[in-house]
Amino acid sequence: MTYFGHVFVHLRKDLQLEWRSRDSINGMLFFALLVVVVFAFAFDPTAATSRQIAGGIVWVALLFAAVTALNQSWTRELRNRVLDAQRMLPSPPSALFLGKALANLLFVALVEAVLTPLFIVFYNLHALGQGWMLAIVMPLGTWALVCNGTFFAALGLRTRNRELLLPLILFPISIPALLGMMQATTAILSGEFEPGPWIRLLIAYNIAFTTACLLLFETVLSAE
Repeated sequence: MTYFGHVFVHLRKDLQLEWRSRDSINGMLFFALLVVVVFAFAFDPTAATSRQIAGGIVWVALLFAAVTALNQSWTRELRNRVLDAQRMLPSPPSALFLGKALANLLFVALVEAVLTPLFIVFYNLHALGQGWMLAIVMPLGTWALVCNGTFFAALGLRTRNRELLLPLILFPISIPALLGMMQATTAILSGEFEPGPWIRLLIAYNIAFTTACLLLFETVLSAE
């Protein structure tokens, strides 16, 4: 089996498990919708400042919602010693990481698909800049969150307070990516400045951290 064949096997397994339980999707949707509704009542959705704050609100909502699912995706692997069996497979450890990261990417993307029309309605938004560039920013920003989140969730899997450890590590490391996501989204919505530099920041961030996660995951998986 090829490398991407192993990745697809792990991806399919996670998608099937989530389809049966829907635990991660339901938790992320509830949390993200709660954040959007609370901020919609806190701010005037028809005010001009909505375009200035919308980028920050949507990415913070997605960040906190994703954390609720990332730990759970690895906790499943501890049941019936599935993770120990994964370590004995002939497939590369990075294929397991990539398959799980892609599954988490799809879960968060589904939440984004539900959240986006509600966000437009609540905040009365329309892009004054190049709206099509959101199709670039959203996948780049989402991958920055789930790639690091999947890696650090695996890193803290055997710790006693793993639910607390993940945000403590993930949030500071994600600050450059969050800055790029928020600024690029705000630039597209407001049309006041160019999102290009922030998109390039996201691309560089994703390349650097994806490479590091793939190279270091075997060490994390083999750790006791």
